[in-house]
Amino acid sequence: METYPNVRQIPYAPTETADLYPESDGKPMADTDLHIYWILWTREVLKAHFAQIPEVYVSGNLMMYDIEGPLRTAVSPDILVSFGVGQKNRRTYKVWEEGKPPDFVIEFSSKSTYQNDLERKVALYAAMGIPEYFLYDADRRYLPYPLMGFRLVDGAYVEISPLGDGGLHSETLALDFHLLEDGLGIYDPSAERWLQTPAEAATERAEHAEERAQHAEERAQHAEEHAQQETEARQKAETEASRLREELARLKERM
Repeated sequence: METYPNVRQIPYAPTETADLYPESDGKPMADTDLHIYWILWTREVLKAHFAQIPEVYVSGNLMMYDIEGPLRTAVSPDILVSFGVGQKNRRTYKVWEEGKPPDFVIEFSSKSTYQNDLERKVALYAAMGIPEYFLYDADRRYLPYPLMGFRLVDGAYVEISPLGDGGLHSETLALDFHLLEDGLGIYDPSAERWLQTPAEAATERAEHAEERAQHAEERAQHAEEHAQQETEARQKAETEASRLREELARLKERM
């Protein structure tokens, strides 16, 4: 290979922003199937809840960058919700391009992540200006409390006090997060209903349709039984009337 010693070597500068803002951190979504389940469940529930509001973006496991340039910080929240940025497919979330940080982030803490979730990310998300930061410990072993929440007050996070029933209210989402016996639940206090994934809602609708069909079948059966009883009663009445007419005729013949 020829070399040209008299030619000035130009320092290499990447032309692809993918080198500076990679779309993956190379880490798995979560430590266990349990964590993956609750991450996917929460994302689907929140997507379904905000589906009819075009400006609300719900995503998760997406690389997020706070500032432009090589000094940027990269982080991949398990779930993020951002208002006013629009529902569209994104490869990364760049705060300076979106014009704002997410409004809500939730991390699903595990043995390998809980310390980072409670220390570095608390400081990072507060510095980014994310109004609310929630944490959920699906194993219920690592966080001080299995469900925790922080709200930004004067640039610093303040822990959110639990509701009377132990849940946590998200002012940003206008939703209540609850620890249930089998996991996590999200409740909409204005609609007075628990949020569901589209699959759960479809299953519930199918069950209700089956119940309605069963009730309709029972009503039809009762109506048929009632009609049969009326027919039998009418036939009995006609038989009795015929007998009485015959008896009356015999009495008249004897007179």
